[in-house]
Amino acid sequence: MKIGIPKEIKNNENRVGATPAGVAELVRNGHEVYVQRGAGEGSGFADADYIQAGAKILPAIEDVYSIGEMIIKVKEPIKPEYPLVRKGQVIFTYFHFASDLELTEAMIRSGAVCIAYETVTGRDGSLPLLIPMSEVAGRMSIQEGARFLEKPQGGRGVLLGGVPGVKPAKVLVLGAGVVGRNAALMAAGLGADVTICDISLPTLRHCADVMPKNVKTLFSNRHNIEKELPETDLVVSSVLVPGAKAPHLITRDMLPMMKKGSVIVDVAIDQGGSLDTSKPTTHSDPIYEVNGIIHYAVANIPGAVPFTSTMALTNATMPYVVKLANLGWQEACRRDAGLADGVNMVDGKVTYKAVAEAWDLPYTPLNL
Repeated sequence: MKIGIPKEIKNNENRVGATPAGVAELVRNGHEVYVQRGAGEGSGFADADYIQAGAKILPAIEDVYSIGEMIIKVKEPIKPEYPLVRKGQVIFTYFHFASDLELTEAMIRSGAVCIAYETVTGRDGSLPLLIPMSEVAGRMSIQEGARFLEKPQGGRGVLLGGVPGVKPAKVLVLGAGVVGRNAALMAAGLGADVTICDISLPTLRHCADVMPKNVKTLFSNRHNIEKELPETDLVVSSVLVPGAKAPHLITRDMLPMMKKGSVIVDVAIDQGGSLDTSKPTTHSDPIYEVNGIIHYAVANIPGAVPFTSTMALTNATMPYVVKLANLGWQEACRRDAGLADGVNMVDGKVTYKAVAEAWDLPYTPLNL
């Protein structure tokens, strides 16, 4: 199979779809890999590294899309890429269709086979291609939250861990999935007073067993969240409904309950955000204020640490990429039901129910 790896063109997205090691694995399996010039530079991988791994370097993104039977990316295609995607071409990347109608309609028109990293499932029901980036995003949410709590950045001027004689900051983590657990661990490691919320009592019991003593658990409902907000300095919202829009846990009328200069990091922004007041931001312009509350809603948080992120992502995606390349997407999905869960669109038809429901589109079950 001919596999294309274009350079990401989303704002400040420095990750790349595969490392040179991943390319070498594909070449060993008999496939041709075409990498756009400079695609790996943001992650610390030179063109020479890809050439040594057996790839061919192409000068322009149009060349990569033109030759690739399967395109491996990190982020969803954006507007300049829409015309480059063609019928029958396999696009394997993060899509998050339920939060972007324009992208959804563009990929329907393209007739491509859209396989979304975020809805591929493991045998245990986990999301193996979302987990590595969720781990990065969870840990970074605390780094960024701590930064924007600083006074020069517009925050309250609070140090997360406090110092002897001064209480630490209070951190509220909404959602105890991969993002939430990683955020809680990072905040706890810095010495913050952490509360983690979820609607699953078994999950909260697990957190109570394994988390440090400065992490408390709380059942997630509006009443409990409202009780926590007045004393909270940093909120990390990490709720996820796979493939669907995130629920709104903090509404506009709840913001006045918080102290001015407090920070909310909405990690769920890729899935539409979990606040009424959320809107996507970028690494070059990451924050905005509503009612004096700083909102951080960067849609590609792991893109700020591209070396770590690309390595972690390729570790997870490459077994699936090799399977798709060796068998073709249809046979690969026949043999792996979890991979089939990742197929969101085929030939202009929406094959993932949550995406169809998000935009009131016809749903066509994937019938292999």
